[in-house]
Amino acid sequence: MSGHSKWSTIKNKKAATDAKRGQAFSRLSKEVTLAAKSGGKDLDMNPRLRTAVAAAKAVNMPNDNIERAIKKGTGELQGAVLEEIMYEGYAPGGVGVLVCTLTDNRNRTAANVRSTFTKHNGSMAAANAVAWQFHRKSRFVIEGEHANEDKLMELLLDSGADVQDIIVSDGMAEIFAAADAFAAIAQTLEKAKIPVSESSIPMLPETPMVVTDPSLARQAAKLIEILEEDDEVQAVYSNLEISDEVAAKMAEEG
Repeated sequence: MSGHSKWSTIKNKKAATDAKRGQAFSRLSKEVTLAAKSGGKDLDMNPRLRTAVAAAKAVNMPNDNIERAIKKGTGELQGAVLEEIMYEGYAPGGVGVLVCTLTDNRNRTAANVRSTFTKHNGSMAAANAVAWQFHRKSRFVIEGEHANEDKLMELLLDSGADVQDIIVSDGMAEIFAAADAFAAIAQTLEKAKIPVSESSIPMLPETPMVVTDPSLARQAAKLIEILEEDDEVQAVYSNLEISDEVAAKMAEEG
């Protein structure tokens, strides 16, 4: 699909198979919180939350953690109110970056994000300077025996879902569809008893920014990685695209 880079696929696969339990819990907990914040805590009425909870349980996240993440999203926990804020900026090489945060202190979060950009040779941008280059898409990750492109496409098309692309690689399938198709696809996969490893409605780039300089590519990737590690960052999206040749050079350099 347009703007979907191999580098992005590699990063998503790494995240989906991440063996570090703490990182997996943190990532899934954030998705549970955001799903509850956007659609409420009723699993029957909120398919995004339902699939997020199922993914959390699949990696044995304790029920207490899941309940706490839901209450955090709905504002039931005592304390500060969470708000979603998106920051925009550029990584080395002119790479556009969107940083989606969930915070109880916008001043602290803004300072942290700005500091990270500055320390890693990036720069912040004005509102919509970067965002206009991206669009929302539904994304589902299927792993194992069900990661079959033909069968998934047949199942989803038969259900009338607006599927735009299915990418299969190394036992993992990524399903991309219109943002408003999320609920229909989630329900179809659930009825077919196909487990979902990840599900979200990410911002994907219209056109990739191909970085051919290994040094700039490494710097851009590092900035994105550091941003993703921030506890208040919900997700980081970029239009970074790294060719196989440049990726190989990066790997050689360690």
